[in-house]
Amino acid sequence: MAYDPEKDKKLKEWKCEETGLTVSINQYGDSEPKLQIGPRILMKKDGTPRAPSKSGRLSVEDVMWLYENIDEIKDDLTDLAGPG
Repeated sequence: MAYDPEKDKKLKEWKCEETGLTVSINQYGDSEPKLQIGPRILMKKDGTPRAPSKSGRLSVEDVMWLYENIDEIKDDLTDLAGPG
């Protein structure tokens, strides 16, 4: 079965403005929604976004931001996944 980009949906996204790290809940077709960490989207000096890059290793700032938002992320993922 070939990958179909029409079936790939981003259901919710969070972004750390300080580090550019993004976290999102994604779903392919009717499969279970899953959490994706990354990419990292940094801004150019002119305020426009640079090309996305891999999230790579997380800094203390990334971990603290994730820690502060994890309950909301967990609740939204649980709600979107439905009864398990």
